Amino acid sequence: MNSLPPRTRTPWQRWRSAWRRWSLWTLLVVLVASMLVTLVWLAGRYEASQVQSRLERDAADAGSDIRTALSRNVQSLQALQAGDPGLLAWEVNATELLRQRRELVRIEWRDASLRLRAHAQTPYRPVSWDAASREGSHSDAALACTNARRLGAPAYSSSYFQPHGDGLGSEMMELCLPLNRAGRPAGFLVATYALQEMLVDLVGHNLTRSQEASFTEADGTRLAVLGAARRGTRMFTAQQLLDLPGTTLVLRMDSWHGAPNLFPNVLTALVTAMSIALVTVMVVLVRDNRRRLRAERDLADALAFRKAMEDSLVTGLRARDLQGHITYVNPAFCAMVGFSPQELLGQSTSAPYWPPELAEEYRQRQATRFAGGMPPREGFESVFMRKDGTRFPVLIIEAPLINAQGLHTGWMSAFLDISEQRRIEELSRASQERLQATARLATVGEMASLLSHELNQPLAAISSYATGSLNLLDSSAPGAVQPGDMQDVRMAMQHIARQAERAGRVIKSVHDFVRRRDQTREAVNPQELLDAILPIISLQARKLGVRVQTSVEPDLPRTLCDRTMVEQVLLNLARNAMQAMDDPAIHPRILAIRVRRGASNAYSGWLEFSVTDGGVGIAPEVAQQLFTPFFTTRAEGMGLGLSMCRTVVEQHGGFLAYEPHAPRGTVFTFTLPVVSQPPAP
Repeated sequence: MNSLPPRTRTPWQRWRSAWRRWSLWTLLVVLVASMLVTLVWLAGRYEASQVQSRLERDAADAGSDIRTALSRNVQSLQALQAGDPGLLAWEVNATELLRQRRELVRIEWRDASLRLRAHAQTPYRPVSWDAASREGSHSDAALACTNARRLGAPAYSSSYFQPHGDGLGSEMMELCLPLNRAGRPAGFLVATYALQEMLVDLVGHNLTRSQEASFTEADGTRLAVLGAARRGTRMFTAQQLLDLPGTTLVLRMDSWHGAPNLFPNVLTALVTAMSIALVTVMVVLVRDNRRRLRAERDLADALAFRKAMEDSLVTGLRARDLQGHITYVNPAFCAMVGFSPQELLGQSTSAPYWPPELAEEYRQRQATRFAGGMPPREGFESVFMRKDGTRFPVLIIEAPLINAQGLHTGWMSAFLDISEQRRIEELSRASQERLQATARLATVGEMASLLSHELNQPLAAISSYATGSLNLLDSSAPGAVQPGDMQDVRMAMQHIARQAERAGRVIKSVHDFVRRRDQTREAVNPQELLDAILPIISLQARKLGVRVQTSVEPDLPRTLCDRTMVEQVLLNLARNAMQAMDDPAIHPRILAIRVRRGASNAYSGWLEFSVTDGGVGIAPEVAQQLFTPFFTTRAEGMGLGLSMCRTVVEQHGGFLAYEPHAPRGTVFTFTLPVVSQPPAP
């Protein structure tokens, strides 16, 4: 029905639609009016509560000021008796105190029997004092002193009316202080307060024009009043009880507050503006809420995409804050180390995946990182421990975490398990070693075959000629040579000499073949020799848990050597050293390779290379055959390594030696010549 055009609707339908709109507008107006009335009433109540709270605070502050002033006056009165002053000095000091404290109008010094010894009066107003009434035993001063003697402390009297010399009067109050000398009563100090002056001097400076302060009795009778007689439409009252020793005063503060005529109109305009602003804000909030929901959906999609991407990664991710606490790990990292996120989050000083023997080194590295040390961009290798205790190598790449404000908030690390890569490298290394061993065996076989083939004929001929010569020289044999007939023997000896010369030529040709590498010597920096073998050594070092340390003395000259052969010497010595430390009882395992200047003179210079291990050392029975070819203590060894090393070093003119290393292990040392410098002109 409501979807029909207006001209096609019946009068009843149009009236019902108008009635609905009018009802809605009426309800809206009623709601707005109710809201305005409620806000006006609440504003009035709030304003009244604020005025009452402010008045109560002022009354509490005034009461505190009066108590502080009374305590200060007690101390000043006690100071009058300091040093046992004379009557004249006492009167001078008392007069000065009355000039400073206007609320005090009279100070008296009385003996233990309440007889007056000296007195002083305020210089600001005349007061006619009746001596007879003040000396009586029932006077206010006497009653206050009796109470002070009983309490052993200052005491106040009740208020009383004291006439002035001008025909007027005011309410007074006495304060009596007992005096003691050597622990015995020595008299009293009586100070008279004017309640009106107490209000003027102690309260009046904080009163506003719409406030009135007064001292009243418990029944509401006013004793002294201070304040303007200004009145308003509403009055607010606050009271403070002054509980003094011997008497009680009530401090009452009244305040009048009148609402301005413009207040309802201003409030109505304000509420109307606020209502319009509220509607506008509601519209803006609806639009903003839609945008927020859309942004939340986009953010949820982005988070879900990132979560799916992180879960699909095989690279472990870990985030740490600036204090070193782990704040995030992805599933790949948890699977890598075998710990759950709950076991890793919050860890800082010692992660559970750190091997115990490397924990201190990792803590130092972490401290360096948090101190500002930047990690290498290409990453660095480390060793982690799974929950079951197995170790595995990882490649770590770290980068600083920067938030949206550009602040450094922590570190993000990516981890790659390189166990398979290390296994493939180890297989490649082993295969390369087997190929090298096979090549060396083939070379040895070829040389052995060459020597066997070349030396077989000369040796066989030498053997035949030697046998024939022996037969000719044997006198008992048939056809033996007669004395003086040595021609056949001389011919045999000549053949033997020629065959021996032939065998020598064969040996020399092999020797020349070995020494052909002398022509490939070049000037090499010692650091380059170490850099060439370190990648190969590191593979076996990681497998055996050996830490490699290198040290090259600065400003070393270059050495003249066959780079390939010297690298093979260093490689063989380093491998032997690492294998000597392949024992579970040896820890730590450190391989030290050092290069320094050797013994030199004006004609020749030498570099000294040393390879040090912390292994089990060399037994005496092994040391005797250490450099013997084909002697080895390993089942898979050929026994040519150290022999070849010594041959190469000696071909360069150096020497190869070894000695024990304290507290355990062995040091192999060899020397190489340096490049000779041209003589100075």
